[in-house]
Order: sequence, then structure tokens, then C-alpha cells
Amino acid sequence: MIWTLTPAAQLAASTAFADDWRRLHADSKASPMLDWDFVAPLLAEFGGDGELLASCERDGQLAALAIVKPAGRGVWSTFQPPQAPLGLWLQRADEDPEALLHALLRALPGMPLVFGLTQMDPLLMPRPRDAGCIRTLDYIDTAHVVVTGSFDDYWNARGRNLRNNLKKQRNRLEREGVDVRLEVSRAPEQVAQAVADYGRLENSGWKAVRGTAVHAENAQGRYYRRMLEAFCRRGKGSIYRYWLGDRLAAMDLCIEDDGNLIILKTSYDESLPSSLSPTHLMREEAMRRLFDEGGIRRIEFYGRVMGWHLRWTEQIRTMYHVNYYRWPGLRRLHALLETRPSAKPVPSRTPTENKI
Repeated sequence: MIWTLTPAAQLAASTAFADDWRRLHADSKASPMLDWDFVAPLLAEFGGDGELLASCERDGQLAALAIVKPAGRGVWSTFQPPQAPLGLWLQRADEDPEALLHALLRALPGMPLVFGLTQMDPLLMPRPRDAGCIRTLDYIDTAHVVVTGSFDDYWNARGRNLRNNLKKQRNRLEREGVDVRLEVSRAPEQVAQAVADYGRLENSGWKAVRGTAVHAENAQGRYYRRMLEAFCRRGKGSIYRYWLGDRLAAMDLCIEDDGNLIILKTSYDESLPSSLSPTHLMREEAMRRLFDEGGIRRIEFYGRVMGWHLRWTEQIRTMYHVNYYRWPGLRRLHALLETRPSAKPVPSRTPTENKI
């Protein structure tokens, strides 16, 4: 088992790594959030000078790929910008992640003490047992909707408060003569305008105050435009707009593949009256359409479970991090120190363990 490490800055000079990534992604049937069309714009907009492209071969066959970077003194981890819900790690299904991590840690420069495999999904890679050099840590609980049966059956299983509240809102809008409309854009030439519209929604709310809003001309806006255009060219991107009359009220930015639809970003017009729930109104209509059309089997939210998620589903799972230590004793020492009430943070702690 041999890992080859290449500075990410050299990616522009060669398409070999991108071709390898696409091939392994297709062979492993991984999430669309690990598709190269999702990953490459992350590197372009949010990467720095320290990322390495890591490629592993076993017996002449591609076994794993990852994008890694230093994460502190003696620590490396998968590259994890906030726009990526999953750690950027691909491997063949028949490969042992412990063996891959063992070889990778010893291939990385500087003799690191620990490698952090961040934000892993147990549906995509089963959570390993804490033993030897491996220690896992809870990341967040996340939610999904299983699309099966009829929408009416699904909707009748939702809480009465949600159903009645949205019915009252629709009746009120009808009485006031407000036409409601769900618009779904899939063409790549429609993406630029959609991202600009989305940015205007976010910049009208609290994210603008915190400086985290998408804008058509900032790094986030450029990322979502490039990524969604690439997915839409393959018929795998979708942008949902919900209109109240001629007023844009809410939006979802989504990608899909292999029966999964992933809601990456949601925003709404925060200046609307608090008696209206534009994202819930949009989601009810979008869910009905997805149930009726078929094709999508799972709708993923990929964010920390909030109270509103529980109105739409009971399907919850825990995502996790993996720390792989150079020696088993270091894992035991790290765990022991963290159980002490007055313990200070340990330098080898990966920065994403406390990520929100």
C-alpha cells in the first residue's frame, strides 16, 4: 500500500488526479458531495497553500483518494471547508480504513502524531470500533427523509400542528389573492441568476450582519455558481424558488445523484411577516412533487438537527470524526486527559471535533 502526495497547487497542470477521482467516485458509488464537480471548486475557492492531493495504490490498483492539510502541531486532517458537509475522502468499499489511515499517517511529512478523518457519514462508511490507534467522536446528528409510498401517506404522518399551520397560511394567501408558485431551475445557464437571487435573500437577513452570506461576487457565490453549473450540465443540479406573487420568498440549492437529493443551502425573505413560513410552504410543495415524480428515494438535509427538521422526519443518524493516532498509547492518553474535569485542550485534538 503506497500513498503518493502532491501539492494541490499542481492540480491545474494535470488532469490525472481529477480523472482518478472521478473513476474511484463512480466505482465506489459515493455521495454526490464527493463528486469531483463538487470538490474541485472547493479547492479553487477555499484552498490555500497547504493542501495535498493524496492517492493510494495497492497492487497497482487505486485504493483511496483524499485531500488533506495540516491542522495544527503534529496533526493533519482531511480538508474541510464549511461548504463541504463530508470529509473529502474516497476509498474502495473492500478496503480497510484502518490500514489506509495507518499507511497515510506514515507517509505525511513531519511525522504527525494524529490524522483526523472528519465529518463521516455512517450510511456511507460504517463507524469503526474504538480500538488500537482509532478513536471516533460524535460530530452532529443529521436528518433525512425516505421517499417511499404516496405523499398523502407521508403528509398524514406529519404532526397536526405543521399540517394545520401550513393549511391556514395557504388559505390566508388565497383569500388575499396572493398567487404562490414553485419554480425549479435545472439549466446551467440559469444558475448565475439563481445564485444572485439567493445571495439577495441571504444578504437581507442575519447572515449579512455576520458576514457569512452568499453573494454573487464573493468566494461562496463563485463556488456555488461553478459547482451548480457543473451539476446542471449533467442534469444533477436543481434550484428551487418559491414565489408569493412576484416576490421571491424562499430558495433551496440542491444536487442529486443515484436517487439522493441533497439540500445544500436554504434561505428565505426575513422581511416577510412572522406569521408566514415560506421555507415550510416551499418544502411541502417540493416534497409533494418529489413523491409524485419518483426517482428520488432519499432527501438529505446534512446539517445539525434542528427542531424544524423533526417536523419533517423521524430519520436521524449521528455523523462522526475519526482520529487515527501514531501509537495506541497516545489514543489512550488523549482519551484519559479529556475525562479529567480540569483538563486543558490537548494539542493533538483535531479542530473539527467541536465544529458547529
